[in-house]
Amino acid sequence: MLLPGGSAPPSSLAERSVSERRHGIMLPTLRHFCHSRPHASIASMGPVRRYLSWENEQRCRGQLEASTNRYRQEAAPAAVLVPLCSVAGDPAILYTLRSSTLTGVHKGSVSFPGGKRDSSDRDPIATALRETQEELGLRVEEDCVWGIMMPMPDKTKMMVMPVLANLGPLERLTLKPNPQEVEAVFTLSFRHLLQEENQGYTNFCHKGTYSYTLPVFLHGPHRVWGLTAIFTELTLELLVPGAYRRRTHVVGRR
Repeated sequence: MLLPGGSAPPSSLAERSVSERRHGIMLPTLRHFCHSRPHASIASMGPVRRYLSWENEQRCRGQLEASTNRYRQEAAPAAVLVPLCSVAGDPAILYTLRSSTLTGVHKGSVSFPGGKRDSSDRDPIATALRETQEELGLRVEEDCVWGIMMPMPDKTKMMVMPVLANLGPLERLTLKPNPQEVEAVFTLSFRHLLQEENQGYTNFCHKGTYSYTLPVFLHGPHRVWGLTAIFTELTLELLVPGAYRRRTHVVGRR
């Protein structure tokens, strides 16, 4: 695992402090796990841990069913995987920091694993899963995928489809980041993302007139902004309705 500044990862996730789990985690090598995850009773979970419960997963899959069926039929130019996971039992989202040695507008940016469609990809889900394996050395099975959320254009105007999936417990994953593409991998817990002090917003104007507002998520290992922040916002709205209140305006979103 490559960490910014060459810092060494802790020897055990269990040894991390509550503060570290709250503000985001840089990851050591972890093992992949998806199949046969036990379905814990929602009644036995705390409020936050229920976000990744079987019941909430079924609700989210149902809400995404129509959009997934629609977008799977479209030849999307690009797709990303929005990876849900749990760290020490707490729901979180996994992010990557793209290598600063890459060319193009996305180098050095916080992102989700993903990229452009390959001619062999049958649909956006295949694109997202293939790119995740190429970038993180992580094979994610299609049954881990919950669905496809609303696509949005990136800064080059290319339409990108966000594919939502649950990787399961992060302690049971093995990540082998491709150093040519990925400089670092980290997570932000839902507890962190839902705290208002960690939520920022940037207003944009065009010719002196307000145009739109984009979200920014702060105080983690790296600032989450741009399209990655928009997809993070979509994820929070889907998984924790009522707990996250959008204060952004993006052209094309209802």
